[in-house]
Amino acid sequence: MKEIGMENKRTFATVNLVLMALFAAATCVLAPLSVPIGPVPISLTNLVVFASAYVLGWKRGTLTYIVYLLIGLAGLPVFSGFTGGVGKLAGPTGGYLVGFIFTGAICGIFFERFDRKVVPGFIGMILGMIVAYAFGTAWFCISTGSTVVAALTICVFPFIIGDIAKMVVTVLVGPVIAKGIRRAAE
Repeated sequence: MKEIGMENKRTFATVNLVLMALFAAATCVLAPLSVPIGPVPISLTNLVVFASAYVLGWKRGTLTYIVYLLIGLAGLPVFSGFTGGVGKLAGPTGGYLVGFIFTGAICGIFFERFDRKVVPGFIGMILGMIVAYAFGTAWFCISTGSTVVAALTICVFPFIIGDIAKMVVTVLVGPVIAKGIRRAAE
């Protein structure tokens, strides 16, 4: 896939900064939209993490998510359920907030290394979600005193189908977004 940007470095840097800001803003808008199904809600956070990794690659996509995370940690209500602050990171879902950093990096590496092909991209997204599930489940157990089996039942199993659907959306919509951005940048 052709790199997004222009022929000179200054324009290339500007385009990438704007794209990173747009994806950080998209995360701030979509992540708070959540459906509470227990202590861990269904949210669109990982969908934006997947999409930003697809379009921006692992470095810029991961940095974009970290910017979002810092905005939320500063207290702006950009986390699930329109919450924010350090307390959210310390709460039962804080492991997912940290785990998504690695999800973005892993997905982005797979998207870049394999030229955004569907099967390797899916493998990268699955591995990235496994890492997020591991961080989220471990922190949920620590913060609530739950057993691993109970945490998996609450924090992982109900989300697998929806997360796979978000992966499908990413491989279907990601190329369209990337093509539109390339066209606009020309």
